[in-house]
Parts: sequence; C-alpha cells; structure tokens
Amino acid sequence: MRGRRLGALAALGLVAAGCGGGGGSPAPPTIAPAKEYRLDWQGPKAVAEPGSTTLRFAVLTPDGKVLTRFRTGAGPHTGVHLIIVRDDLSTIVHKHPPIPASGQLTLPVDLPQAGHYHVLVDVYPATGALRNFQLTHELQVGTGNAKAPLPAYAPVVHAGGLTFRVSKLPGLRLAEPASMIVNVTDAAGKPVTFTPFYGALAHAIFFRAGSLDYFHSHICGNDPACTSGFGTPATTGHSTKPGRMELGVLLPATGKWRLFLQVFHAGKLITAPFTLRVR
Repeated sequence: MRGRRLGALAALGLVAAGCGGGGGSPAPPTIAPAKEYRLDWQGPKAVAEPGSTTLRFAVLTPDGKVLTRFRTGAGPHTGVHLIIVRDDLSTIVHKHPPIPASGQLTLPVDLPQAGHYHVLVDVYPATGALRNFQLTHELQVGTGNAKAPLPAYAPVVHAGGLTFRVSKLPGLRLAEPASMIVNVTDAAGKPVTFTPFYGALAHAIFFRAGSLDYFHSHICGNDPACTSGFGTPATTGHSTKPGRMELGVLLPATGKWRLFLQVFHAGKLITAPFTLRVR
C-alpha cells in the first residue's frame, strides 16, 4: 500500500535570476529548496532507560504551520499511524494516537529494550493532493545497541496464547504481487474470530532488514471503509471466515523482510513476527 519513508514533496519552485548588463552571460537559474511536510519532534531527544516514556511531536505543513486537519471516518486510513521499530526488528510499537485540535500530539509508549529505534509517522491529511505520506525520526533508548540476529523463517509462530500458522507461502519476488494465507487458532485449537481494531480485522506491517523500508497493508472483512480509496486488490488482505486470513504482499526491494502480523484478541494486541525473503 505504501512504502515512502521520508517527507512528502509538496512543491518545487524554479526562480530565474535576472540578467546583468554589459553583455555578460545570463546567470544560471537557481532552484529553491523543496517545500516538504516535516516532523516537528519536540521530545525526548533520547530516553535514559528502557520502559515507559512520552513522545511529543507535530506535523508541519510546507508553509511551516502545524497540520491540524487529518482524514477522519471509518476504516484504517485516517489520522496518524505511529509505528516504532527497533533497528534489529526485534520490537515493534503500533499506535493510532488521538489528535487534539491543536495538532500537537502527546503519546505514552513503552520501549522495552535499550538500543536504537526508528520512529515512523504515517500521516493521512484531510487537505492537499497527498493522500498519505511518512515522516521519520531516530531515537536512542538507554546505552548501547546490541543487535539480535534476525531469526530464520518459521511457518508457525506462537504469540499471546494464539498460534499463527502459514498454510501458503508463495515465492516472494521483487514488485510481484503474492498471496500469503495464515490460519490463527486459540489455545484450544479453535479458529479465532478477529476483532476489528484501528479500522481493520488485522494489520500486516513489513520492514526490510537493514534499510528499514516500510510497507503496511490491512486484512479486511465486509467493511467497505477498510478497502475503499487506498491500496490495490494485490495489497488488500481479506478474511472470509474465522481464523483464516489472506494477506496481499507486494514488496519494493529484495532481501530479508520482517512481517509483524497483528490481531486484537481477548482485549489485547497480539503480534506474530515472520521473517520473509524477497528475491
């Protein structure tokens, strides 16, 4: 659905310099700086130790004002999605924070390990030509940055009392759409009935190892607000019966990727990580 990691280009101006007298050659045109949406990161600059902290930030429009108008309504394509991932892809935080009228966001989060974190703010503005864009920030928690190796692919992941089992894993190739089927059962082996959260039945968040390229898609039921207006049939996932989901996968680079598959069950958000390779 989307994979742009940096601020969205809003306008680019060309300013032609005036010509001098005396028969000299005209001065070459100068290019004005690109005007972009920017992230106004207000704190913290660093987090002293792992645990709970409060993030403060706003999104600035190309004219330097705080963005206050965001897309609203049903479905997942609204407001701001905040996604924080440790740079070894061992930890992820996914929030849809409430946005006050001032546009100044304040959000408590838990960052459980020391190390380097990549903060991605996925924005859905209500105005302008851009339907959504991403802004990023880097954040150090505690001291050091010991990295765990990325685990090998495993077709079965146990998380939060649930079992996630890949029943169909296609060969994933650069920029080629593919369909991945995952079955989810509870501790008794029964298919799980997915509870909607953040406008979808489940979320599939992908990050590429090393470069942290990003891709985010949704698994939808019968709610047209989940699928309308964004994505393509190749990237929108579906669930037509309890415990079974079909993910649309379309990744923009080769290499190893980490899929964080998220569902909401028994009052809590559960994340099942899978390592994938794109050739």
